[in-house]
Amino acid sequence: MTTLVMLAVALIGGLLMSRIAKKLNLPAVTAYLVAGLLLGPYLIGRLGVPGLGFGTEEEVKSFDLISQAALGFIAFTIGNEFRIEQIKEMGGRAILIGIFQAVITTLVVDAALLILHFISPATISVASAITLGAIAAATAPAATLMVVRQYKADGPMTKLLLLVVAIDDAVGLVLFSASFGIARVLESGHVSAVTVVLEPLIEVTLSILLGSLIGLLLHLTEKFFHSRSKRLSISIGFVLLAIGISMMEFEVAGVHIGFSLLLVLMMCGTVFCNVCDFSEELMGRVDGWTAPLFVLFFVLSGAALDLRILSNPLVILIGVVYIIFRSVGKYSGAFVCCAATKCSPTIRNNLGITLLPQAGVALGMAMTASQLSDGAIVENVVLFSVLVYELVGPTLTKRALISAGEIIPEGKTSARTKNEKRERKLHIG
Repeated sequence: MTTLVMLAVALIGGLLMSRIAKKLNLPAVTAYLVAGLLLGPYLIGRLGVPGLGFGTEEEVKSFDLISQAALGFIAFTIGNEFRIEQIKEMGGRAILIGIFQAVITTLVVDAALLILHFISPATISVASAITLGAIAAATAPAATLMVVRQYKADGPMTKLLLLVVAIDDAVGLVLFSASFGIARVLESGHVSAVTVVLEPLIEVTLSILLGSLIGLLLHLTEKFFHSRSKRLSISIGFVLLAIGISMMEFEVAGVHIGFSLLLVLMMCGTVFCNVCDFSEELMGRVDGWTAPLFVLFFVLSGAALDLRILSNPLVILIGVVYIIFRSVGKYSGAFVCCAATKCSPTIRNNLGITLLPQAGVALGMAMTASQLSDGAIVENVVLFSVLVYELVGPTLTKRALISAGEIIPEGKTSARTKNEKRERKLHIG
């Protein structure tokens, strides 16, 4: 019973906080995260009132399944942006920008943290420096998607952004796997081609194959149902199936086999939307069903943020360096890549800002990196950066999309309503 009360309080609290955020002209995502912080174990949850907030970190972690499910549906939704007509229009450009801005970000953060290591070797090890550089490549697709949805953003940059964010996480996964493998080699002195090269390639390949297979099976199964409610139910069932399988891990002949949840669900959504002729209508229904799930995801993400890290000066120092140079890497990487691929000045000047949010994927990488000798520093630095990026990132994304002319600023009529009207006019035209 207490569990249901906690979920209800989290959902209602997040939605009420979004009303306050609206008055302050802030995105709803930021409101949900702040609500989570307030309900977390360091503020309201600390009072110890059953059901009112999350009393301990363990209570927050007990809801990880909800967070994983929400992340899966977010990835599935982003995968639906990879429609053949859009890929033909800007697919090559999105792939180039997605890959190279991630690589540039990693190199910039690596350089900054390695310089910090050489200035003060006790501050951070080389292994942790290059691991943090790879984690810097990851962008949070959830926050970006929620801002796009809330304000009904639409236009060339929005379409490009959703494609780049999807590619970004796949590239980030490969960069992290390779960098973390090198970091472990530096600490142990034992070179393993399996860890550095083979396992990342297997994970990416199997994730793409699994997602494609489930997307195709979803399409074939949908044909047996004709009512909208049953098609919605079977779609949700297959997405949950994909999430469940992608969370499995095992070993074969000493090689670690796993899947990337984001990559599996993105691929599932991509295949489904391109082979099913009514996928767009169905996705609209899925979006309505998942709305409360997404609110809970961000409230739980806010509750999971550890405020104790703010008391560690070393974490703050490395975190500030990480945030500054990751921001420089994202912005400059996107700027250079947009210029090279002949994007419009509007996209070139604004795209990098929308790539700043960082959350779940980076935290997952940081948990893996905690195996390093000073891995606790890596984990806490990423926690600190997530705290900053998740509170500031959605607002910056919104402003960048307004600057690009793809969100109409709030006035007496909501931006959402205006953009919906604009969308209908374009559709009719």
